[in-house]
Amino acid sequence: MEDTKTRIITAAMRAVRQYGLEGVRIQNISELAGLSPGALYRYFSSKDQLMQECFTYVDRQAAAIFEDLEFDPLLLLTDPLNAVRSLWQPYFRFWLARPDETIFYHRFRDSAFFPQYDKQRDTSYFNTFADMVRAFLTAFPALKEINQDLLWLHILTSTIMYAKYVVEGVLPDTQETEDTVFRFLAAGLSGYLLPE
Repeated sequence: MEDTKTRIITAAMRAVRQYGLEGVRIQNISELAGLSPGALYRYFSSKDQLMQECFTYVDRQAAAIFEDLEFDPLLLLTDPLNAVRSLWQPYFRFWLARPDETIFYHRFRDSAFFPQYDKQRDTSYFNTFADMVRAFLTAFPALKEINQDLLWLHILTSTIMYAKYVVEGVLPDTQETEDTVFRFLAAGLSGYLLPE
């Protein structure tokens, strides 16, 4: 059952990449999944529910990256930009390695539907990342001067947007691109990464 559900989710994200979030139809998804539309409705009651579950599926995978990272809080004090990069780089590469998921995620977050969904969703699977953020806030109190919602929205949105440009072929998938994107993000943070 879970294999079929995952197959539908994967097909849905591929279909969104091909047809757009608004343009995709259950028929498109069921064809890519190799199921009838009726069979698809046994797993998801509506297209909206399927899109939400796609988002949660990818979001949980992205959060899992931070579960597996070796995070050294001492690096915050000795080399703060490399500490940021050690967390950001695997996240950026996660999106580069998953083109369908990247396009879907970007489109879903950018949709009119997302703000309402975002208010009610469970994000407890980001607890490890939240602990890392708290370590940064403790090491660098100046970060608390920034609106935290805007700060993390900027990092998340910029990272995914640039990854989307790479998977769409707008930007080359090179080390230079990755280094440049990181420099853009780090430039905005560097004035705040100062110990008390």
